[in-house]
Amino acid sequence: MVGRHAAGRRRAALATLGTLVLTGIPAAAAAAPPPAPGPLPSAARTLGADRPSPQVLRAMERDLRLTRAQAAARLVNEEEAGTRAGRLHNALGGHFAGAWVSGKTSAELTVATTHAEDVPAIKAQGAKAAVVKTPLSALEALKAKMDAAAVRVKTHDTPVWYVDVPANRVVVEATRQSAATAFIKAAGAADRGVAVRVSADRPRLMENLVGGEAYYINNAARCSIGFSITKSQQQGFVSAGHCGKAGARTTGYNKADQGTFQGSTFPGKDMSWVAVNSGWTATADVKGEGGRNTEVAGSVQALVGASVCRSGSTSGWHCGTIQQHNTSVDYAEGTVGGLTRTTVCSEPGDSGGPFISGGQAQGVTSGGSGDCTSGGTTFYQPVNPILSTFGLTLKTATVQTGPPAPQGTGTANAWSSGRVYEVGTIVTHAGVRYQCLQTHQAQGAWSPEGTPALWQRM
Repeated sequence: MVGRHAAGRRRAALATLGTLVLTGIPAAAAAAPPPAPGPLPSAARTLGADRPSPQVLRAMERDLRLTRAQAAARLVNEEEAGTRAGRLHNALGGHFAGAWVSGKTSAELTVATTHAEDVPAIKAQGAKAAVVKTPLSALEALKAKMDAAAVRVKTHDTPVWYVDVPANRVVVEATRQSAATAFIKAAGAADRGVAVRVSADRPRLMENLVGGEAYYINNAARCSIGFSITKSQQQGFVSAGHCGKAGARTTGYNKADQGTFQGSTFPGKDMSWVAVNSGWTATADVKGEGGRNTEVAGSVQALVGASVCRSGSTSGWHCGTIQQHNTSVDYAEGTVGGLTRTTVCSEPGDSGGPFISGGQAQGVTSGGSGDCTSGGTTFYQPVNPILSTFGLTLKTATVQTGPPAPQGTGTANAWSSGRVYEVGTIVTHAGVRYQCLQTHQAQGAWSPEGTPALWQRM
């Protein structure tokens, strides 16, 4: 009976969704020009993608080999695609098998489903439909089994495993086929279609004991500042957990006293935050191309295939694309889960530095392989889990109205500025129910009724 009710709700959601076209985005099959924008702002305008910083555009031109116009169009397309993917994620329910963008300007959004009858609703949202065998929830459950196995068995020769959404499978990267086979068997996944990619790459953490700029831990190791944050009246920044343990002291790029690690998790996750003294001020700035700053507008999670740029104290500013979310990596120091894998390069000393997509904070550099001469792969710890774990508020160029509300306080399910919301979360605001479309930390300027890029009225 429960299953029948769920199916009915899904059909109703799809029927409604099939009639919707987001502001400024025509359905794929429409022959007429796009409709004139309505009274609600588009996702790109709401999230600032239509006002990209010159530093982001220049780096995208260089690293992704785009023209200035292509880079600007790509950022807009990626923000709009995120909203459409969120609507379809919520409407498809258990049929949803992932979403990703592709093409030079990310003009094509693909949404995967396990049921062919969902195809018309997907196309009505201007997306390409892919009918696949396995829902995303099942792939994530399979990966969770492998995470659990990694606690029991050695994974030195199987250092990376993840859900490959476009390929609709779980992938293990191993130095030897036999090592991958043994790991898959230990996880009880021998007959679950797990793919193996043999590679000599062994991801490493990106800290460095060589002097330079950024910030220093106990006058020894060097890492890079991630994003500025506040916790009540305390200012600080987030970084990688492997950069320092709670209680470790930091000095700035100029070797002036800076602050103290207040919280740090590594391995398992790779996250930390540092409280700074009165000599340092939190800003919404990230050091961009040519040393010029670019501003952070929020923390809306980007789709697979989206462009992303990274800043680090060793290699500077580099861009690439997101390959997979929820990746597990076995470093020599321990296994870290929930990372995002990218095509961006990095080098020792870049650890902790920020990843940003357009104006949206994505995460802090964890580790990787290769370098910025020959190219490489870099993993980042997503920023939203850091904010929610430590109760932090991201410093942004938009106005925040206060600190995050503690979980379990206020009206049940009431929307609250500063709280991190996942796709599918239902809240109430001003007596109306809304469902979250994209994972993000809520801001005062982004209340549900005025932010259709992030919230759908129910």
